[in-house]
Amino acid sequence: MEIKCLVIDDEKLARDLLMEYITEIPEIDVIGQCSKGSEAVKMIDELMPELIFLDVQMPSMTGFDVLDKISHEPYVIFSTAYDQYAIQAFEKNAVDYLLKPIDKERFKKAVERATERIKKDESNIEQLISTLNQEEKTQYSAHLFVQKSEKLLNIPVDEIIHLEASGDYSILSTANDQYVCSTGISKLAEKLNPDVYIRIHRSTIININRLKEIEKHFNGGLVVRMENGKTFPVSRTYTKELKKKMV
Repeated sequence: MEIKCLVIDDEKLARDLLMEYITEIPEIDVIGQCSKGSEAVKMIDELMPELIFLDVQMPSMTGFDVLDKISHEPYVIFSTAYDQYAIQAFEKNAVDYLLKPIDKERFKKAVERATERIKKDESNIEQLISTLNQEEKTQYSAHLFVQKSEKLLNIPVDEIIHLEASGDYSILSTANDQYVCSTGISKLAEKLNPDVYIRIHRSTIININRLKEIEKHFNGGLVVRMENGKTFPVSRTYTKELKKKMV
């Protein structure tokens, strides 16, 4: 398991020490460093790390200010020279609170604690997704629960314009967003009403209610254009099913 992390501290020596400790832990992948709160907010929301090492006192913005401004919710290990903020840190659901100068063994224990929480929470999320997505065999799903960052989003099925396979994953597209689902497209197809969600290619399923037009090519092939402007070729294998909808 690889855990993406950011190191956020206004002191270079402190960042260098954390980096030195982190290099001895193969599970931790440092994807960035920064020294200012404003930089931290931007990097956290853009890079979406699972874990951050966060200083409390920084120029113009404290570590607590950073947590108040971000949308993404990483696990947090505070690192600071001040012990008076510990209660406030744990009120922010911090994994741990390290006092500078940071002892290596104390650092390792904090990382172990963070790793355990991340693994446990990911396992719980996967189990919850599985439970929420289970339907009776005679029913088709009216919604799908998809993980995005640490949140489970409830996606009404009728808002899905098309689904595309991406390796073992699927990409669900609505009018306003795209979602990566860990369920393969064939498994998703079993949850969807085949009268509405038509497979036009082994890697593509479309919502017939969101289909704008069908173009016939000179070679006899078909191309569908969805209401969001996306076009997909129809493979010969699935042309017959689509033609059943034509009058």
